[in-house]
Amino acid sequence: MPPEIALLESRALRDSVIERTDVLDKVKILTMLPDGLHITTRMVAEYFEVGEEAVKSLAKRHREEFQSNGMRILRGSELQVFERSNLDLSDSSYPQGRAHLTLYPRRAVLNVAMLLRDSNIARRVRTYLLDIEESARSGPETGAEQLPLEQVLTERMLAGPIGGRLDAVEACLADVGSTLRELAPWMARVSARLDGMDRRLDAHGRVICAMSERLCDLGEDMTEVRRDVATLKAEAAQRRARRAKRRRG
Repeated sequence: MPPEIALLESRALRDSVIERTDVLDKVKILTMLPDGLHITTRMVAEYFEVGEEAVKSLAKRHREEFQSNGMRILRGSELQVFERSNLDLSDSSYPQGRAHLTLYPRRAVLNVAMLLRDSNIARRVRTYLLDIEESARSGPETGAEQLPLEQVLTERMLAGPIGGRLDAVEACLADVGSTLRELAPWMARVSARLDGMDRRLDAHGRVICAMSERLCDLGEDMTEVRRDVATLKAEAAQRRARRAKRRRG
């Protein structure tokens, strides 16, 4: 297995495994912003359990590499549009009025993991990546026929003794557990995104209720105005009638 230092020192090796972003959720669940694609510098720091300055310093030293893996900095109108769509304005962890916002997609977060030295989470991600690399190199024997799982289980249960049947059941349960582990990060991201949508819908509901109340108030004001106008018209008509009566008399 290549030593861990290889990932820290070799960009070529980092580039060769940069697509394995699934490793992040296998080590620790990575919570995304409501868009499901990015996280902020603060969220990167929380994932790796380090200070934000450590992430900022790393991004400054490896800016070109991070940007090639999707890191970007939003400013101006682009930042305002993104904040309205993705950041909960009621959450104090996202201060408004900032000049810029750095966003990391999953590839850039994995890039951080391969370069961040003082983080147990980052070390675990690197170890996981190296294990995958080693498994890929050793791999199954060339030319070995890969039988479907159902066929393997059936052969074990029909041809083997009780122990073989138990092995088949255990293999089936292991596959189920693996599938559930792979689904868990996706379900967590969906749940987080739905929570964000609920918060935005609640905010929109409050705005609509306030507008409805204001419209009701305006309706009452208009009713009073119409009554006042009708009264003024009646009084004016009475004055004109009195003047006309006096002229005839």
